[in-house]
Amino acid sequence: MAKQPQPISPIKNFFAGGFGGVCLVFVGHPLDTIKVRLQTQPKPQAGQSPLYSGTFDCFRKTLVREGVRGLYKGMAAPIIGVSPMFAVCFFGFGLGKKLQQRKPDDILTYPQLFAAGMLSGVFTTAIMAPGERIKCLLQIQAASGEIKYSGPVDCMKQLYREAGIRGVYKGTVLTLMRDVPASGMYFMTYEWLKNTLTPEGKSVSDLSVPQVLFAGGMAGIFNWAVAIPPDVLKSRFQTAPPGKYPNGFRDVLRDLIREEGVSSLYKGFTAVMIRAFPANAACFLGFEVAMKLLNWVLPGL
Repeated sequence: MAKQPQPISPIKNFFAGGFGGVCLVFVGHPLDTIKVRLQTQPKPQAGQSPLYSGTFDCFRKTLVREGVRGLYKGMAAPIIGVSPMFAVCFFGFGLGKKLQQRKPDDILTYPQLFAAGMLSGVFTTAIMAPGERIKCLLQIQAASGEIKYSGPVDCMKQLYREAGIRGVYKGTVLTLMRDVPASGMYFMTYEWLKNTLTPEGKSVSDLSVPQVLFAGGMAGIFNWAVAIPPDVLKSRFQTAPPGKYPNGFRDVLRDLIREEGVSSLYKGFTAVMIRAFPANAACFLGFEVAMKLLNWVLPGL
C-alpha cells in the first residue's frame, strides 16, 4: 500500500507543480530539441545518408551550426505553457487522489495512484497540445533553415489565421493518447519509489535530496517508456503540411510503419531517455521544495 502524507491539498499541488515544471524545462529542453529533430528528420533518398546518424550526431551538428542557443530553440512556448501546465498536472493528480479517498487518512493503492495520474493527463492536454504544436514547428524550422515563424506568438497567429482554432490544437487526440497512460505511470512510479526508499518508521517527507532526485528521474524514465510511440506519431502529425494525414494518427501510423518499420516508433529513444532522468529529477525536486515551503507558509491550506 502507498503511504502518502495527509491531508492532500490540490491547491498546494498546483503551485508547487508549476515551479517543478519550470525546473524541468530549463534542464530538459536541449535534449527535447534533439528528440524532435530526430523524430521528424526526412527519410533519406536512396544512396544518401540521413541528416542525423543518431542522438550525439544531432547534438554535435546543432551545436556547431547554431551554438548553444540552437539547443534552446522554441523554449519560450513551453516556458510560457509549462508552469500552468505542470500546475494543472499536479493539481489533477492531487484532485484524483482526493476524489478516491473516503476519509482524509485513507491510504491509496498503486492502481488508485495510477488512476489519479491518468486524470492529470486529461487536465493538461488543453494547455499541452497547442504548446507542443508550436514548440515542434519552431524546432523543425530551426533545423531546416527556412524561417516561417519569428517566434511562438507569430507561430500561433499564423496557425490560427490558416486553420482557426483547429490548426492551433492539431494533434490533441495524440497528445491525450500519450499523456493519459504515461501520466498514470509517471505518478505511480514516483510514489512507489518514494515508499520503497523510505526506511521503516520514517515519513516520505524525510527523504534526502539524492533520493528525491532518483525517484523523480526514474519516474521520468517509466513515463517515457510508455509515451514514446504516441509521441513520435504526435510530432510527425503536428509538423506535417496541412492535408497530408486526412485520417489523423491512423494515417501517420500506417505511413510510418510502411516506410520505416516498427522501430521508427522509437525514434529519438536515446535522446528521450538521456533527457528524462535529469529533467524529471529536477521537476520533482522543485515540486518537493516548493511543497515544503508552502506547508511552512500556509499550513492550514
